[in-house]
Amino acid sequence: MFSFDNSYARLPQAFHRPARPAAARAPQLIRFNHALAQELGLDVEGASDARLAQVLSGQVIPVGAEPLAQAYAGHQFGHFNPELGDGRALLLGEVVDRDGNRRDIQLKGSGPTAFSRNGDGMAALGPVLREYIVSEAFAALGVPATRALAAVSTGEQVMRETMLPGAVLTRIAASHIRVGTFQFFAAQGDEDAIRTLAEHVINRHYPAAREAENPYLAMLTMIAERQARLIARWLSIGFIHGVMNTDNMAISGETIDFGPCAFLDEYDPRKVFSSIDQRGRYAYANQPGIGQWNIARLAECLLPLLDADEEKALEAANGVLKAFGDVFQDAWLMQFKAKLGVAGEEEDDRQLVSDFLELMHQGEADFTLTFRSLSKLAGGAAVETLTDLFTVSPPGLTDWLTRWSARTSDDRTPAERKAAMEAVNPALIARNHRIEEVIAAAVYGDFSFFHRLVDALATPYVEDPDTADLRVPPTPDQRVTRTFCGT
Repeated sequence: MFSFDNSYARLPQAFHRPARPAAARAPQLIRFNHALAQELGLDVEGASDARLAQVLSGQVIPVGAEPLAQAYAGHQFGHFNPELGDGRALLLGEVVDRDGNRRDIQLKGSGPTAFSRNGDGMAALGPVLREYIVSEAFAALGVPATRALAAVSTGEQVMRETMLPGAVLTRIAASHIRVGTFQFFAAQGDEDAIRTLAEHVINRHYPAAREAENPYLAMLTMIAERQARLIARWLSIGFIHGVMNTDNMAISGETIDFGPCAFLDEYDPRKVFSSIDQRGRYAYANQPGIGQWNIARLAECLLPLLDADEEKALEAANGVLKAFGDVFQDAWLMQFKAKLGVAGEEEDDRQLVSDFLELMHQGEADFTLTFRSLSKLAGGAAVETLTDLFTVSPPGLTDWLTRWSARTSDDRTPAERKAAMEAVNPALIARNHRIEEVIAAAVYGDFSFFHRLVDALATPYVEDPDTADLRVPPTPDQRVTRTFCGT
């Protein structure tokens, strides 16, 4: 099934610990991502669901696999823990996909490891389904993220607040190397290991950095730029990661660890969904600043590599942090101008975007539907298509629409402008209340809604009449106000 080439397993022993999946009483395949398997070059022709369930729950270790748990540290809500590591996941191995890209195959929820810290290492069914849904929704939206190859129920029960069905997610990533991986070795003062890790990251993710005068500074700069652009994309789709700890920031620039994540319904820049984020550290609008903070922690680890002169190393690192802010601001404006259908550059563009977001906040307007309806308005729909989405009609909306209309007057036809806007303003997102409905049904063995939602989210920019109900915002009694980590 897999043609493994395990580069991370070849790193020194300090980087990982051997791991073995736990026994599962009755593994059953919930869903297998055949399109992704083809992309990865996996040979699954003729493999039965029962065989896939055995392999992807860890009951059968495929030839060439070298199961291991990766070591890393991390700042969790600003507090540093020098040893975290894969406590409920293991890296099965790596494959090189059809495009020549190296990809990790990880089993998540497969049992305890050396880093489990007295935990059971298992995953409940709900978090597995949530990650499958959201990661594949991200793929369809065109936002860099880890992918879901499979979800398997284990036949075991796991204890959280109550007894829940257990499951395993097979996660695909460009790698699982995190900011916290560098922090693990920095906390030990192990400069040789930091250098080894940096060399591995350059070879795997940033080979162009090798041509720079200072490859390590170039690597740091490229990592920061990818993160800045990634977070701008999150904001453009109304996404809140929920737990942007340094151990949850992937060096590759992919979104990783879909725990207490959520999409906005009504727009509120201070919105928090995570049940453990009591002070709003990772609120929607705080994400760019936290991203920069995380990059600062990475830069601290790399200082000895940036320059032998500490003052010069600090100057170089600070330059990267400043550039992060500039790259984010440019990427954010580009994303939101596209959402508004604004072409070219004018001095007031940033204010036009900010004013609209403020009007949405005042009017408690649904983030996704408002931008989608603005696309229809650009195509000639009645103004009520947009204004009816505002719970309260905010003062200034009519004036803003006049400014917007003038700013979007160009050589495009209304149909062309509408098409361009609809290509970046999704009609369908993985709404929180729908995910909760999926989980509630799945706990009782009904996966039909799960399959329907995953299928629908594969075409988020298409308004399919058959999935119109999935686009509707929650009623007051359906609102999800808190989401939870998968641990």
